[in-house]
Amino acid sequence: MSDQILRLTSAAPAWPEQQQHMPLGRYLVRSGIITQDQLVHALQMQLQLNAPIGEILVAEGWAKPEEILTALALQNGVQLADLEKQLPEPDLCDLKPSDFWLSHNAIPWVRLGPMVLIATSRPDKFDTIRAELSENGVLVIPALASEGQIDAALARQFAPTLAKAAETRVEPHYSCRNRRIITRMSAVLCALAIIAITALAPGWSLALMFLLAIGTLSLFAALKFVAFITHLLNQSHLTAPRPSDPPPSIGFKYPKVSVLVPLYKEREIASALIRRLSCLTYPKALLDVILVLEEEDEVTRQTVAETDLPGWIRVIQVPAHEGLTTKPRAMNYALDFCRGDIIGVWDAEDAPMADQIEHVVSRFARAPDDVVCLQGILDYYNPRSSWRARCFTIEYSSWFRIILPGIARLGLVVPLGGTTLFFKRRELEELGGWDAHNVTEDADLGVRLCRAGYRTELIDTVTYEEANFRAWPWVKQRSRWLKGFMVTYLVHMRSPKQLWRDLGPARFLGVQAFFLGTLGQFLLAPILWSFWLVLLGWSHPVDTVLPATVIDACIVLFVITECLALTVGMASVSRRGRRFLMPWTLMMPLYFPLGVLAAYKALYELAVAPFFWDKTQHGQVDEDLATTQA
Repeated sequence: MSDQILRLTSAAPAWPEQQQHMPLGRYLVRSGIITQDQLVHALQMQLQLNAPIGEILVAEGWAKPEEILTALALQNGVQLADLEKQLPEPDLCDLKPSDFWLSHNAIPWVRLGPMVLIATSRPDKFDTIRAELSENGVLVIPALASEGQIDAALARQFAPTLAKAAETRVEPHYSCRNRRIITRMSAVLCALAIIAITALAPGWSLALMFLLAIGTLSLFAALKFVAFITHLLNQSHLTAPRPSDPPPSIGFKYPKVSVLVPLYKEREIASALIRRLSCLTYPKALLDVILVLEEEDEVTRQTVAETDLPGWIRVIQVPAHEGLTTKPRAMNYALDFCRGDIIGVWDAEDAPMADQIEHVVSRFARAPDDVVCLQGILDYYNPRSSWRARCFTIEYSSWFRIILPGIARLGLVVPLGGTTLFFKRRELEELGGWDAHNVTEDADLGVRLCRAGYRTELIDTVTYEEANFRAWPWVKQRSRWLKGFMVTYLVHMRSPKQLWRDLGPARFLGVQAFFLGTLGQFLLAPILWSFWLVLLGWSHPVDTVLPATVIDACIVLFVITECLALTVGMASVSRRGRRFLMPWTLMMPLYFPLGVLAAYKALYELAVAPFFWDKTQHGQVDEDLATTQA
């Protein structure tokens, strides 16, 4: 037995007798670690913050983590455990499953005869651990270790278990993992059947596809129209606290918020990300930002290692497992290590508003219990990078400022965006987190959330991102989104009757309008384009099948949908700072054709690589320069 372990058996009180039960803050003042004024200020802050006094002092830069840890050990009469020098004994972790140790931020360290030393970061809560382990007939005594050391030890011990769990959190019938959505053989057979039918009856085949194209276009246009009218009738449906708003309730304490920032092959973004997040005004003692890295991603690991991270930002490495590398899998793994009651998601290139977390916390405190998700507004800081960036900004503005708030206001299923999302942790874990195999895990989670009886609200806080303005990267990103929409729709339509029962008629129809409308308008767009032949004086094959009045009516409907899109786009950028984009709404018909290429790329990948995550490269624009130009 080492000298270190022998010292742990000492029964001598570590806290001087005359200072027994002395509050931690007073001891730190007497030791000269902090001043009396700093203690008073920290205690005043603690009246509003749900955080231990030690974490507040560290966050304010008045004390070092190791000083607080030493003082806590003295105060509680326990010894310090260095889990890096003396690794925990692996077999002891079998006393309880991994989720027990993770929830208590504790780990069995060493065995001392009939007793087991449990390393914990919260000695004041050790009685709960003792009570639960006593059921196993285990005698335990506490030792003190930092949260970081305990997390690292748990990750080493349970890496295979946690990595597998991250891939299977979602119930099988809600996940796309257990079966291929569409096999290669079935895809080939479908393609051959379509070609054969078109060759045998070109007129009828094209007429059918033409009507399908008009139908899906009409579905999405109807959804857009209803959302737009809702926006016009009630433009205050975005929730945002005002500076004059009182605290949510008497005695309310601001909670700890964990925000996941998944990074993958990001060489350019790390320093800019830290600079943006440092502008956040939420108390740092309650801020837990986690950079989620893949174990095999040497590029990002090296970049982050060379970056000076503040104490409220930490790194979680996701162990490799069976070759799956997706954002939702990484977030599922990191979710177990979160310390907050609210879980947020930002992307690598995000620049959130400085007071975004305050808005989120305030709204959750006031919202009904069934509101478990808040979606912020996404916008771009580089709309002048190219004409495509301008159009992308118009598209996002239309979606996040008009259509999506309208959908939420109507009580329909809200297909979530991939970032600026905030969840109540308990309900997120109840839903199983994210489907690790779905490349649009956000839209899928939005549907599952609604099926479980919960609601999403749009909140009036903006996160600025980098618009993907180059052609092929835009296609890659859009194809991933469309493939995910295909997967999400097929998964939830495995049992249409059950989906109808879960959602009700209006929400069920909303799901059809969004997914079928979005996918159909891209996949069937070439059929509509073929009618330009008529303007050139050529005849169209459907002329022999469909009456002229039907074709004319469909063309009028097509024109109406284009006018609606133009109106929504102009309304979305009519606010101050974006009006220069209004003339560019006329370019939107030239912007979307690349989406057709993306849709067929997505359809191909659905058959051959449904779980492939086509990475979007960030850091291609100087944010400061782009913001100045915008």
